[in-house]
Amino acid sequence: MKRRLLAHVAHAMRAAAPIVGAAGALLLLVMSPYLRASDIVSADVNPQVTRKDPNNVRVSADQLHQLDVVAVTTGEFRIQKSALGQIAFNEDASTVVLTPFSGRVTRLIARTGDEVKRGDPLFEIDSPEVVQAQTDLIAALHGVEKANAQLSLARRVLDRQTGLLKDKATSMREVDQARNDFAAAESDLATANGTLTAARNRLRVIVGRDKDEVDRVERERSINPLITINAPIDGTVIGRKVGPGQYVRSDAGDALYSIADLSTMWLKANVPENEIANVRVGQEIEVKVAAVPDRVFKARISAIGAASDASTRRIVVRSEIPNPDRALKAEMFASFKITVGSSASTPIVPIEAIVRDGEQAAVWIERAPLQFERRRVKTGLEFDGRVQILDGISAGEQVVGRGAIFVDNESRS
Repeated sequence: MKRRLLAHVAHAMRAAAPIVGAAGALLLLVMSPYLRASDIVSADVNPQVTRKDPNNVRVSADQLHQLDVVAVTTGEFRIQKSALGQIAFNEDASTVVLTPFSGRVTRLIARTGDEVKRGDPLFEIDSPEVVQAQTDLIAALHGVEKANAQLSLARRVLDRQTGLLKDKATSMREVDQARNDFAAAESDLATANGTLTAARNRLRVIVGRDKDEVDRVERERSINPLITINAPIDGTVIGRKVGPGQYVRSDAGDALYSIADLSTMWLKANVPENEIANVRVGQEIEVKVAAVPDRVFKARISAIGAASDASTRRIVVRSEIPNPDRALKAEMFASFKITVGSSASTPIVPIEAIVRDGEQAAVWIERAPLQFERRRVKTGLEFDGRVQILDGISAGEQVVGRGAIFVDNESRS
């Protein structure tokens, strides 16, 4: 009975200690005549209270069922940035067709949408400039023939004068004159041949006649006033700004035809200038076009603009997209996603494993069964429910995912 009484008194004194202190002990002594002073002295009035470590928490087996303990994984943590733009013709594989001569269009051969090869005819022009070039060639031919005739005559005269000189039937003066005439005839022939070569090249290179047409002019000595303008590259006719009977000028600079190779297209995207640091030439992108929503086109960045637009604060980023089935059309609205971020492998944890306290971040590491330890970490990028850990934990360690907030609350209770 005495032991039970002593235990009851000790419990009462511990409960009343913060309020009454030693006075309570004296009061209990008065109220309990069975207690000796030594018994009161031996009672634990102010016991030592064990402090709880806030960085370590022990949970029960039932509480553990409410937690999701996962292993720290590693991987290349990257995120995607988006930008808007539009599809355009590949300017490296497209060109406009001008007329090198003034004249009247007599026939249109290629239409918009036609596939053409290099050298295929596009339209014909009746041009007086073409007539002049052919006339010059014919005149050069006559000049060569005349020079050959003069050279033959000078050679015969020289031979005759040389024979007469041997028979002493002529003077040396006549022989020298014949030699000078022969040398002059040779020079005239060389000049005539040079003029003929120049006329041929002008008709072939500048006017655009092929070798067969040049040979025909030389053979028949007839003039064809029509000139055919041919396609300079392989591609598709994407524009035509000339009609039959229209007079065109060589100095106007207006594009009569436009041709583009549609096997590749350009995407011109507008990237905000505060994100341009993440963009590099050669990076792979995913392109989606509003007109073809069920397809994703793969491409790589080929060029980054050198200046930012003053009004939109955006920079043009260009990429080249394969277009083998011609599904992409110029001026289509498009968007692209580019993957950015470090390519180095870093630890990754679920986003619910991170417990934040102001600017500090921490996770709870499993140190032993039912035993968890708080660990300060440095976080990086966040994407798709995962967080990149730059410092603080290593791959393979066990962390609390779902329920990390519960463990953190237990450490504060």
